[in-house]
Amino acid sequence: MLNKLFERKQVPGSHLNSPRFPRYSGGWALLRKRLEAESSLRVLDTGPINASNINYITDHGHSLFLSDLVHEAWSGEFATQSDEGQQWDVHSFLKQTMELRGHKFDLVLLWTALDYLPEALLQPVIDRLHEVMNPFGQVFALFHTRTTGDEAVHCRFHLTPTDEVLVQLGEPLPLQRSFTNRSVERLFSAWSGQKFFLAKDSLSEVIFTNLVEE
Repeated sequence: MLNKLFERKQVPGSHLNSPRFPRYSGGWALLRKRLEAESSLRVLDTGPINASNINYITDHGHSLFLSDLVHEAWSGEFATQSDEGQQWDVHSFLKQTMELRGHKFDLVLLWTALDYLPEALLQPVIDRLHEVMNPFGQVFALFHTRTTGDEAVHCRFHLTPTDEVLVQLGEPLPLQRSFTNRSVERLFSAWSGQKFFLAKDSLSEVIFTNLVEE
């Protein structure tokens, strides 16, 4: 349980040196087999720059692209304040973070990004992901199932050569929402394949697959 792993109090930069804890991941176990069996896949990691992830992906002969969606979304570059509240420049955000030199991807490590994105960016990011996937491309995502309690904490995820990922305290960002399986299915209605994995903590795991070529 994440509340057993982390202290909630943070100081700026403290997450960078915080301990890492193993967490079994059924979704990663499945993706790892594909990464080890196939060659020259294009992988997109939407989390913070992470040396262990870079090394694992590239050491297996795959291409890795990085785009820290959540950090960029809350950087202040894409939001303005008006009488109607905060307004988001969706076009500029997608252009800067997800126009990845025209590449299409076989695997996307989405992690918990959708739990932390502003509402205005949520569906546009999902739609753009669908556009940049190769046939049989897969997206691995984790979703919080509740928004309160010590488990509503932003984490970084590190890949390992086992069926576990290492979980580390992340940048202190506010959780925007939680998801049910039904709400996840609605968000990803354009995707033709969805596989849910059982978990013992407050994070559910899903792999979405683009089964047919547009």
